[in-house]
Amino acid sequence: MIKKSVINVFLLLLIVNSFLSSCNEQSSKEESITYGESKLLADESLYPIVDDEYQIFANNYKRATIEITYLPEQDVLVNLLNDSISVAILPRTLSKSEASHFENKKIIVRSTKFATDGVALVTGKNNTDSLITIEELKEVFKGNDKKGRTFVFDNPKSSTVSYLMQITGVKEFPKNVYALKTNKEVIEYVNNNPNSVGIVSVAWMKRPTPDIAPAVENLKFLSVKSETGSYEKPTQSNLKLNKYPLVRDLYLINCQGRAGLGTGFASFLAGEIGQRIILKSGLAPDSLPSRQIKFRN
Repeated sequence: MIKKSVINVFLLLLIVNSFLSSCNEQSSKEESITYGESKLLADESLYPIVDDEYQIFANNYKRATIEITYLPEQDVLVNLLNDSISVAILPRTLSKSEASHFENKKIIVRSTKFATDGVALVTGKNNTDSLITIEELKEVFKGNDKKGRTFVFDNPKSSTVSYLMQITGVKEFPKNVYALKTNKEVIEYVNNNPNSVGIVSVAWMKRPTPDIAPAVENLKFLSVKSETGSYEKPTQSNLKLNKYPLVRDLYLINCQGRAGLGTGFASFLAGEIGQRIILKSGLAPDSLPSRQIKFRN
């Protein structure tokens, strides 16, 4: 009888332990807007600003862990449409055909705009060439550049490429336009070849990583002129007012279909703290953070 009682108690302990382990495992997989674990893909060209935002988010919400992977735009979209990831940060919203993938599954796609970035044309500081029109840019990508300049961009799959192809109406780039791999490589190339023109996200020029900050110091923006406007640089005010011709809005695209960390991070980006980070970065926030002014008698 004693042995049987001991065995019964032992079995009961095993059941309780198994139940508690199951609860702990389930609890560890839970995800809310401010805690848990999640994965997110982001356009590589937006790394500086997305990383700035996440570092502050993680510091404020210590129970939240978001694993962010940076890839070219086309690779981000492939993963998003293959359902291997459900949250992404891109410099555009989903197209109708891309959004229909989720609509067919009865999943509501929530796109949160949080900033305005731009596609920058950069060259060496001592290069006398400092102006370019949109019409000239179109001729460059058609292979008709009269100045014989070399243009370099980050990656054949990047959002920069798709954006410029849309602007210029070309499907293939000519021989004087070269693809590298990353925005860092473009900045380093132009630093070593100061008469060339690099095509990068404004974010990389405004918030360069420490390893390329010295190279950025040697570069300058080309002023770009639209058909009806004047020559403009991608300053914060020009991005906000759409005076710079090559602007693009940044979005967090949430296809989770529920309230999770994607919702929490989107709220953070669009909220007071997230918008102040954008303002400090040199990009244009979607909404200007409020300022409190105290008057003293």
